[in-house]
Parts: sequence; structure tokens; C-alpha cells
Amino acid sequence: MDEQEFKTSSDAALDSLYRKLSSGADRYGFEPDFNAGALSIEFEEPKGKFVVSPNAPVRQIWVSAHSKSFKLEWVPSKSAFILPSTGQTLEEMIASAIGEQLGETVKL
Repeated sequence: MDEQEFKTSSDAALDSLYRKLSSGADRYGFEPDFNAGALSIEFEEPKGKFVVSPNAPVRQIWVSAHSKSFKLEWVPSKSAFILPSTGQTLEEMIASAIGEQLGETVKL
């Protein structure tokens, strides 16, 4: 994947995730913000913040959540960014992390 393909794929993935987060924000009580190519998700209670951002040099999307860093890689056969350790897509991984933060099952 060259840099332009990565930019196109990561922009589409983050835009799609932002739209899903925006539609679930009121229901689950968090605030998504998409600014300068990075997506943040802020929680009032319990207090917390996740950051989702593309890392072009290594062609990955990085997620900072629960004081950990997760690195998702593009899998062409799934046309998605996947967390190698779990096989979760970006959307599934974020839903799981939000659920852990809020103590409930979250569907985006």
C-alpha cells in the first residue's frame, strides 16, 4: 500500500467510525471529535479520552485507549484495518474499548 492508498483508506475508515460514533454519542454518553485527521472520544463519567489517528509512515491506525496503544493494520482481503492480536476491525475494537470504559455492551 502506498502513501496515497493509505491516506484514502484511513480517511474513509476514520470518517465512517466518526459517523457511527456521532450517532451513538447521546445514547452512550461520550463526545466524539474529528479534527486535523485525528479522532478523539471523550467521556465525562468515568472520565477518559481515546485518540484514534493514522500513522502514515508505518501504514497503521493507532489507537490510544485505557493507557495502552493499539496498532491496527490494513488487511486487503477484509478491506479494513484490523487489530492483529484479536482480529477485530477498527469499529469492533473501538466499540469494545468504549464498552469497557462504560461497563456495558456497546454497538455502533
